[in-house]
Amino acid sequence: MKRFLALLLPALVLALPAQAQLLPNAGANAAPAGQTQLLDRIVAVVNEDVILQSELDNAVRSIQQQYASQPGQLPPMNVLQQQVLDRLILMKLQLQKADDQGVHVSDSQVDQAVAEVAQQNKMSPDQLRAEVQRSGEDFGAFRQQLADQLTVQQLHQSVVHDQVSVTDSEIDNLLASPSYKAGEVHLAHIQISIPSGADAAAIQAAAAKAEQAINAIKGGMDFNAAAIRYSDASDALDGGDLGWRRMDEIPPAFADTVANMKPGDVSPALRGPTGFHIIKLVGQREPSKQIVTEYHARQILLKPSELMTPEQAQQKAQELYDQIVNKHADFAKLAKDNSKDDTTANLGGDMGWFAKDAWGSAIAQQLGQLKENQVSQPFQTGNGWDILQLLGTRQSDLTTQMERDQARQAIGNRKAEQAYDDFLRDLRANAYIDVLVPALRDEVNTPASAGKAS
Repeated sequence: MKRFLALLLPALVLALPAQAQLLPNAGANAAPAGQTQLLDRIVAVVNEDVILQSELDNAVRSIQQQYASQPGQLPPMNVLQQQVLDRLILMKLQLQKADDQGVHVSDSQVDQAVAEVAQQNKMSPDQLRAEVQRSGEDFGAFRQQLADQLTVQQLHQSVVHDQVSVTDSEIDNLLASPSYKAGEVHLAHIQISIPSGADAAAIQAAAAKAEQAINAIKGGMDFNAAAIRYSDASDALDGGDLGWRRMDEIPPAFADTVANMKPGDVSPALRGPTGFHIIKLVGQREPSKQIVTEYHARQILLKPSELMTPEQAQQKAQELYDQIVNKHADFAKLAKDNSKDDTTANLGGDMGWFAKDAWGSAIAQQLGQLKENQVSQPFQTGNGWDILQLLGTRQSDLTTQMERDQARQAIGNRKAEQAYDDFLRDLRANAYIDVLVPALRDEVNTPASAGKAS
C-alpha cells in the first residue's frame, strides 16, 4: 500500500465539531464489549475546524508505511508527530481557504485522478480499489485524499494566476545576465522557517536549529533523514527532495552557491526571505541541443454541420480522396473549395512546418505512417473527417527557442513559488491555531507563533 500513499499527502479524515472533546473510536478500532474503549481527542484547533488524534495517528502510520524499508530515516516519534501535525494544519488551512473562495473539484475530476494513480501502478481502477481495500484502507478516504490534493492544486493556480506574468524583457535580461547558467541540477533542501514578524530571539532560535542540522549531517546523518527531522518545508517528509531543476529556476540568492558546489556537497545555512536554507547538490547535467523533426503537410477538413451529417462528411472526404489519388486533381484547389479549416483553407490546405503533435494525436499518427508526398486515406479527428498530404520533413535546431521557453517557465515558476509561499505565510499568520497537546508543540505550530485569537 505504501506505493499508493507515496503519491498522496498524509491521510485526512472528516473533522468533528470543536466542542466534541472526547469521542469514541468507531469501526475497526472499537473495543470489544466489556472492555474499556479508547477515546479520541482533539489535538489542534484550526480556525473553526479541528484535527483529531485519530487523524494524526493515521497520517503518521502512512508516513511509517512509506519508510517501512528505511525506518532509520525517520526522526523520533515526537518530532515525526510534530512534522505531520504541521502538514495537517497547513492542509486544513488551504482547504478552508479553497472552500471560502468556492474552489471545488468534481467527481469526474476525482475519477480521472484515480485512473491516473491506477495507471501509474499498472492497474485498472477496479484493481486499485481492491488493493486499497485489501490493505485495510477505506477507498472513500483514499478518494478524499485525492480530492483534497486536487483542490489545493486549483487553489494554487487561482492564487498565482493573477500575480505571475513574465515579459520578453525579463527573459532577455535573464539570458543576458552574467549569472545565467545553463544546465540542470538535482537538489534537496532543509528549510527552517522564520515566522512573520519574528523577533531577534525567534531568528536566533531558527539559526541555532539550522546549525544543529548542519552538525548532524557533518556527524554522519543522511541528508534526507536530517530533512525529515529538522526541516519545516512542505516536502520535509519526502526528505526535502526538490528533484531536477534548471539552473535559472534557482532563486538568485542561492544560485551562486549552487554553481560552486559539486555533487554530494552540502551548503552552509543560507539566509533567505522566509528563513534559513541548507542545500544539497545531488546531481547535475549539462544542457543538450534540442533537435526535433518538423513536418510540412496540407489538409482538407470536412466538418459535420446542420447541412452535412457525419456520414455525408465521411462520404465527401472519400470522394475528394478519389479525385486526388485516381484523377490527379489539384489538392490545393480542392482544399480552397471544400476544406472547413479556417486557418489553412485559403492557403490550399497548407499547414506550414510544425512539430509532430502540434495538430493533435490523430494527425500525428497519420504523419508517422505517410511517406513524402503521400496522401492519407480519410480519417476521423475530433473536428470531423480529414485528408492529409505529407509534403516533407526536416531536422530543426530549436535550442534557442526552447531556451527562451524554458527561461520563461523558470521565471514564472520562481515567481509562482514565491507568491504561493507568501500566501501560505499570510494564511497561517492570520489563522487561529491552537495545539492542545503540549508535547506536539514546536517552533512552528505553537499557539503563540502560529495563530491569532479570533
